[in-house]
Amino acid sequence: MANKNLGDAKKAKNDEFYTQFVDIEKEMNAYLEYDPEVLKDKTILLPCDDPEWSNFTKYFAQNFDTLGLKKLVSTSYAPNSKPKEIPYQPTLFEIDSPDFDESKTQSNGKIFTLSGDRTGDEVINVEDLEWGYLDGDGDFRSDEIKALRDEADVIITNPPFSLFREFLAWIVEAKKEFVIIGNINAITYKEGFPHIKENRLWLGATNFNEGMYFAVPDSWDYSPSYKFEKERNGKKVSRVPGVCWFTNLDHGRRHQPLPLMTEADNIKFSKHKQVKDVGYQKYDNYDAIEVPFTAAIPSDHQGLMGVPITFLDKYSPEQFEIVGTSDNGLIDECFMSTKGLTQAFVDDYYKAGGKGAYKAGNPTAGMYEDGVAKMVYKRIFIKHKALD
Repeated sequence: MANKNLGDAKKAKNDEFYTQFVDIEKEMNAYLEYDPEVLKDKTILLPCDDPEWSNFTKYFAQNFDTLGLKKLVSTSYAPNSKPKEIPYQPTLFEIDSPDFDESKTQSNGKIFTLSGDRTGDEVINVEDLEWGYLDGDGDFRSDEIKALRDEADVIITNPPFSLFREFLAWIVEAKKEFVIIGNINAITYKEGFPHIKENRLWLGATNFNEGMYFAVPDSWDYSPSYKFEKERNGKKVSRVPGVCWFTNLDHGRRHQPLPLMTEADNIKFSKHKQVKDVGYQKYDNYDAIEVPFTAAIPSDHQGLMGVPITFLDKYSPEQFEIVGTSDNGLIDECFMSTKGLTQAFVDDYYKAGGKGAYKAGNPTAGMYEDGVAKMVYKRIFIKHKALD
């Protein structure tokens, strides 16, 4: 039930999760600490946003001068393109504007731009934002938003969860710098993993192992199992587990080596019962050992290791090389014992009550444990660089 809120969002195409200001500020500070001029003289695009009250727009508008930005562009979806269950009422900001158009307020997206001191108070901030209606509904896949993408230097946003795969491919296609939010399972997507493997994409600086809270509409319905905070600073929120930032902007945390014990010490002292006094099992279809916890990675193992996808939260490119993943067959055949799991293994797996983890032709990490065929959850295969 842990991912039910996110799953419900995908099924209903309910993507109305709004990032809190403090989370945006915390993440951006990590890049600025590593390189204070990382955004200097750059055009920032915030697509899939709600500029009138978005915390992304607010953060970058308030810090326009401090960051040394060249231009800020923020675009939103048209209300008609959102779920009908989400009520829409034009803001006073829009209604009181001489540019208000009752025929466009529902069908057209909006664009907000900031490039200079429009008010004459010698400070560039939210008050200097200029707005207008887009020609279309603001869909990032439209030619209108693609043109803005191509003009931008950096793309930063919380894209619709239900369209994350498409959005990631949309950014990668344009070869832009970016900082975006997505579910950690996206690590193994074919749209992203090859770039992770080649160090063209990595996790952001903020650790969201405990989940991330997003502001949600007042009409939001909590799942029956929801037991976390429902309000922060007077606003309705929902906790979404397994959420993280994806980026190709550098930050200091990714260069910190992970402290590890030797294989012998892990077997003797590990706090994990799967390893202590047991050791490391080998996969039946990969020439690799199963490491069920990042903290249990042995410092002296010279071969391949299968680790949880959450390992990327601790990944240092100077310490490890990423070789592949058990998902989508994204691993070189030289690291595989077989071209897939043997039919005998698959038969044994289903006899043991397994369901749905194996797909024909898609090699999946598996092993026999106490004579029982078991599938392992998604794994990333790594090896030590220093031990090559």
